[in-house]
Amino acid sequence: MRKPRVLKRLRGVVGFLLSLAVTLFGLVLLTFLIGRVVPIDPVLKIVGEKAPEAVYQRVYLELGLDKPLLVQFGNYLSQLVRGDFGVSFSTTRPVLKDLLGFFPATLELATIGLLIGIFFGVPMGVASAYWHDKWPDHVLRLVGLVGYSVPIFWLGLVALFVFYYLLNWVSGPGRVDVFFQGVVPNVTGAILIDSLLAGEKEIFRNAISHMALPALLLGYYSLAYISRMTRSVMLQELNHEYVLTARLKGAREVSVVMYHALRNAAIPLITVIALSYGGLLEGSVLIETIFGWPGIGNYLFSSLLAADMNAVLGGTILVGTVFVLLNTFSDLLYRIADPRSQDGKA
Repeated sequence: MRKPRVLKRLRGVVGFLLSLAVTLFGLVLLTFLIGRVVPIDPVLKIVGEKAPEAVYQRVYLELGLDKPLLVQFGNYLSQLVRGDFGVSFSTTRPVLKDLLGFFPATLELATIGLLIGIFFGVPMGVASAYWHDKWPDHVLRLVGLVGYSVPIFWLGLVALFVFYYLLNWVSGPGRVDVFFQGVVPNVTGAILIDSLLAGEKEIFRNAISHMALPALLLGYYSLAYISRMTRSVMLQELNHEYVLTARLKGAREVSVVMYHALRNAAIPLITVIALSYGGLLEGSVLIETIFGWPGIGNYLFSSLLAADMNAVLGGTILVGTVFVLLNTFSDLLYRIADPRSQDGKA
């Protein structure tokens, strides 16, 4: 009995790893092909429009663009396996080094945005489901509707104009003020953590002032999605028989909603939160561009304008890989939290 169970779990692990490998391979392939069909000439961006034909041809050959597309992809894949994303034409540094330098800023901003989204979004969704079709439900749904309907770049521009320019409540674009840049040693890449580790409380407060608007906007965007999905899941749970049974037994309403219904709703919300986190990492391009945030989104935007395809491909693959891993991790948590999902696939 025990041996078949071990073999079954082993097959499940192998199947999971193969599925992950195929997904990542497809991501790399699709990203590479898109990078090759984009109507941008990377050679021209490197040598300039007035470069002699001989110089153009030399760089063209050095980049391997004369080889068949399949050979180019094979060479690029072998580089990725070795951890080589190529060299950025814009920064003249290895793309991997750039990504490791810019990604922590995006991770920090997205993480704070997600925490804001969870802290406010889950209670909003629970309250909206509890007061279904009553005025609190309509108000909370309207708040969420604005969050995922209004373009985030427009909200960012309005927030900058009102809270920075008119009211001067927060600091402007950037991660810290110019005279604070380079003062804190880069230990984790997260300015809030590094400033605390260095004992620089003034820089910590300045970083919070700079981070407030972009983090709140990303949090609002995340809140809108999380509250809507929480409401949907909670409506289903509140209509189940075990909720009616708990009420008939005289359980307090708070206990019925928070202990019984929300505990069961938390299982599918794992996937919702993971997807929201991935969405923040992917969708931070506009916010980082508007607020001058030195993260992966701003780096990708600048690289695309400069036709730096090595940087664009590397950044896209990194963000896509993180999204795939988050989705995979949420699926594992779902299986652990809900044993029935494993039994259903037995």
